[in-house]
Amino acid sequence: MPSLPLRLSALFLALGLSACDDAPRFTQAEPGEARSGGAATVRKSDQNAFSLPSANLSPTRRLDFSVGNSFFRSPWVIAPSTTTARDGLGPLFNTNACQNCHIKDGRGHPPLPNANNAVSMLVRLSIPNAPEYAKLIEQLGVVPEPVYGGQFQDMAVPGVAPEGKVRVDYDPLTVHFKDGTEVELRKPKLVLSQLGYGPMHPDALLSARVAPPMIGLGLLEAISDADILANAQANTRDGIAGRPNRVWDDAQQKTVLGRFGWKAGQPNLNQQNVHAFSGDMGLTTRLRPFDDCTQTQVDCLQAPNGNGPDGEPEVSDNILRLVLFYSRNLAVPARRDVNDAHVLAGKNLFFQAGCQACHTPTFTTAANAAEPELANQVIRPYSDLLLHDMGEGLADNRPEFQASGRDWRTAPLWGIGLTQTVSGHTQFLHDGRARNLLEAVLWHGGEAAAAQQQVLAFNAEQRAALLAFLNSL
Repeated sequence: MPSLPLRLSALFLALGLSACDDAPRFTQAEPGEARSGGAATVRKSDQNAFSLPSANLSPTRRLDFSVGNSFFRSPWVIAPSTTTARDGLGPLFNTNACQNCHIKDGRGHPPLPNANNAVSMLVRLSIPNAPEYAKLIEQLGVVPEPVYGGQFQDMAVPGVAPEGKVRVDYDPLTVHFKDGTEVELRKPKLVLSQLGYGPMHPDALLSARVAPPMIGLGLLEAISDADILANAQANTRDGIAGRPNRVWDDAQQKTVLGRFGWKAGQPNLNQQNVHAFSGDMGLTTRLRPFDDCTQTQVDCLQAPNGNGPDGEPEVSDNILRLVLFYSRNLAVPARRDVNDAHVLAGKNLFFQAGCQACHTPTFTTAANAAEPELANQVIRPYSDLLLHDMGEGLADNRPEFQASGRDWRTAPLWGIGLTQTVSGHTQFLHDGRARNLLEAVLWHGGEAAAAQQQVLAFNAEQRAALLAFLNSL
């Protein structure tokens, strides 16, 4: 049987990859490439692949992970209840458990036709920025819609009206490859109906967001600010200009680097969790000790809550700590088939198209990571955690802190090939419009337009190789 380099040479010729191309030539896997999460990587590729603790957690530390998992998975209930550790749901909410959105700790999806609620997709709300809202913009990144707030909640406790219903319709959009192959994309149209509190502001800005996967979040948090900012300075060429978002840190009461969320609107995992408890489930914490009701939602403001007798929040500091530990230590699964000739050919095409300019393959986490298991790890998230202009096709036209309406944070690609196995679907991008990875690539515009054009020039075999590489991640 021919050696791997010889088989690759034949495959490169078949795929039209000549030695004259500027792209790197990968003829074998790089050292440690399969271990996307460093020593924390787990070797699992079944439906539980996203739900395992960091491989290097000690047995004692795995106990905290398991307890955090229980609070992540189990439903919260309406107050007052004898289940005092888990009561206080609502009054307005999107779901009653974290796991309902992050399916098997994986990716959410848009609502199906005629669904009662959106569950794993939420809708952000705001109105255009103006100078008189400077303080709100500094601390929230947006100006919330006056009646419905910053997030549309389509569920409520008895006696409180939900904010309405969410539906997504689609228009077809046909894209042509150079070889004549057609792909029909779907362009979403977001519809909010049965509004429970009257009409919205006439200039309301809406942005649909599906729940992203939970894997590797602690490792992303452990990347130093300096390493993220270094990429912002390095990639200001060839039309690529990644920029950091600067966001408000609730605990420190100051503006810091953003890195989590579809527009990098949250600075750290604890605050991300706090805002999810508040907006998604209507639960109070010490950082956000108030229900997510606007002043016009009187029944919401007057509804019973699950706070303790001395005003303790519904989510105790200890529960928040355990959920934080859990979300930091959801491990990244190992890559598959890293030495497969087709996968290596696809990797070369990925680099030839310039995708790595934003989907940065490798970082080394900081020595002072929040958890020792996450420190000094060589990781491969395929993201720079920076904002990029993705063009008008993907624009939600809704600014968030320093992100414009066309900006999105580069989504990490690790684990993306296991989406069907874990979450039961292959719907990608911030609103789930792409029904597979090829559609997701074809929606790239703006700074990624040159890469998209290269992909449109690929023949069928090249497209298959690129998808084989992406599905190996």
